[in-house]
Amino acid sequence: MSSDQDHLKETDTEKRFEFKKEEKSAFEAEKGLTEETIRVISEDKDEPEWMLERRLRALEQYKEMPMPDGWPGAPDLSEVDVDEIVPYIRPDIETRGGVDDWNDLPEEIQDTFDKLGIPEAEKNALSGVGAQYESEIVYQNMQERWEEKGVIFCDMDKAVQEHEDILKEYFMTKAVPPSDNKFAALHGAIWSGGSFVYVPEDTTVDMPVQAYFRMNSDGMGQFEHTLIIAEENSEVHYIEGCSAPKYSEFNLHSGGVEVFVKENAHVQYSTVQNWSKNTYNLNTKRAICEADGTMEWVSGSMGSKATMLYPSTVLKGPGATDNHITIAFAGEGQDIDTGAKVYHNAPETKSTIESKSISKDGGRTNYRGLVHIADGAEDSSTSVECDALMFDNESTSDTMPYMEIQESKVDVAHEATVGKIGDEDVFYLQSRGLDDDDAKQMIVAGFIEPITEELPIEYAVELNRLIELEMEGSLG
Repeated sequence: MSSDQDHLKETDTEKRFEFKKEEKSAFEAEKGLTEETIRVISEDKDEPEWMLERRLRALEQYKEMPMPDGWPGAPDLSEVDVDEIVPYIRPDIETRGGVDDWNDLPEEIQDTFDKLGIPEAEKNALSGVGAQYESEIVYQNMQERWEEKGVIFCDMDKAVQEHEDILKEYFMTKAVPPSDNKFAALHGAIWSGGSFVYVPEDTTVDMPVQAYFRMNSDGMGQFEHTLIIAEENSEVHYIEGCSAPKYSEFNLHSGGVEVFVKENAHVQYSTVQNWSKNTYNLNTKRAICEADGTMEWVSGSMGSKATMLYPSTVLKGPGATDNHITIAFAGEGQDIDTGAKVYHNAPETKSTIESKSISKDGGRTNYRGLVHIADGAEDSSTSVECDALMFDNESTSDTMPYMEIQESKVDVAHEATVGKIGDEDVFYLQSRGLDDDDAKQMIVAGFIEPITEELPIEYAVELNRLIELEMEGSLG
């Protein structure tokens, strides 16, 4: 690597995320969204005709669909102008589809991921790593022992070329069709990069795989697509990290995630998103879970100007289970609108949603959730718990749960609490030797513990540190 192995230890968290690099690209599309732009992107990727056709259909759907700004309490998206976004930037590296050795990357890209700690994490705690810079994967590697068992972990552009039959069947046809919402259609038209994960039957990947997505350029959009297929009796943990430095122009992140959990399989999808405060984070994520399968979503959202993120799961088969654990942090000028959606479409299905939110300095958080239990999904159960913590009287925390219950023989529970950090709690900790800031940070750490305990220790520590920086107002 271009820096020594101690570099990560010498670089504090703030510097690791806030640094910027000089823009260098091999190809950059014109601003805006037109048919010509999509054709240029598809040609640059040497895609098959069927993928171009899907992109163009998604473009037509995008043009016809309204912005999601009519919802009660929806974030203000008036600044989002796709015609001012650069939708595709191919980084300047020699190997399309990424390399499998960090030393083969240009020095400035190496240095970026060094600072973010990705190579060190790969060495210590991961089965495989993918790293995206701007619009394309620049590094991709999987431990040989998993490749020998038939596990596939590659970038989506490679998957389109080498696993065409699987992609034709699953890519934006079942879980997240472009018709789902306007930004899903936008994603379908100009997606680029992302990860494809395939785990064969009876295979347990006992160390997480990770993908990291970095936006470096001013005024760009990032539209990576993640597709995970876990066959019967398989198990995998996928971790996603995201970040971008702050610029004067707005950036747009509109990723797409599709997860297919087959019978008795288990998938955990964990994400820590730390976008800059000029970024609009508008994603669509959905899992389809078959009989006795288990889907787990663990997510932390912070840093963006506005976020609209509601991972959803369709419990398709009897005995399927879905668990959501989320945390959102909003500071000055931020509107973080997150939640979860669960569709109980079969008997004896189970879901739990645990949402935590923190707001300060006039920031706003909102839980927006939907639980649907279909007629015939008897003996199903759901539990929703929303807890909000506010630092001051200027901040806002809302809860908007929707329950659509069409079956009488079910168990449904919902609980919501909103509170401020109590002076007596701070005073008690100060009496034990902590100063005011440390006392508040300890209270927050305890508040988010249900989430951090679900993450590998390296990521739990990082999430706690990011929250601390947000509390200090240090992140851009």
